[in-house]
Amino acid sequence: MKPFLFVTDLDHTLVGDDRAMHVLNQQLEQHRQQYGTKLVYSTGRSLTSYRHLTTEKSLLPPDILICAVGTEIYHQDSEEPDSIWFQKLSIGWQRDVVANSAARFVDLTPQPDSEQRPFKVSYFLSEQAAVEVIPDLEALLEEQGVDAQVIFSGGKDLDILPRQANKGMAMTFVRQFLEFEPARTVACGDSGNDIALFCDRSERGIIVGNARPELLQWHRAHPNPNRYLALAECAGGILEGLQHFGFL
Repeated sequence: MKPFLFVTDLDHTLVGDDRAMHVLNQQLEQHRQQYGTKLVYSTGRSLTSYRHLTTEKSLLPPDILICAVGTEIYHQDSEEPDSIWFQKLSIGWQRDVVANSAARFVDLTPQPDSEQRPFKVSYFLSEQAAVEVIPDLEALLEEQGVDAQVIFSGGKDLDILPRQANKGMAMTFVRQFLEFEPARTVACGDSGNDIALFCDRSERGIIVGNARPELLQWHRAHPNPNRYLALAECAGGILEGLQHFGFL
């Protein structure tokens, strides 16, 4: 057995089936201790929200934590985000312009202050309104000269991020930092903000069986032999995928 880099979303991916997560955690921790496998959580949650989750669920301590849809990277036991990643995202980012532009759309409801981050402006938006709001918002941001991306996930969460930041780009940064090859890296997800973990990538990908429609639709439209769609849900689907790829 060889070490691998394990990257996973939390809500409805790793978290959602306590019994399956317990089994998966045991195997991952054993693999980490014996072979040097590294664990990375990649979540849309803020650091504050992630810490709240750790009081509710028995999560293994990750080697690296990626928060706020890929815009913040925290190394083990560090309270401060990775400074190199922070500086990279700072280039050309105009947060005030983004927020002022989004404020023009009455269908966008700001998420709580805890989820508003230096490189993430977040709103709630209904699926019905999203069809019209997202293209108009993207056009307005482009008109304003803002190099940003709009990510809609879970049928309700809309995040505006710098163009050079998402879960996939953060995974690449972490993978290179930890010196893992793409073939020894696996990413797991369930919703729209996880598409960046799978899009045009040579890393292995696991989509859990309870994945959201927006991810399943994208998956079917963009087939890739490096990606596996599990039958089982949440952590059970991750276990299924890890066995499929031969990591466990």
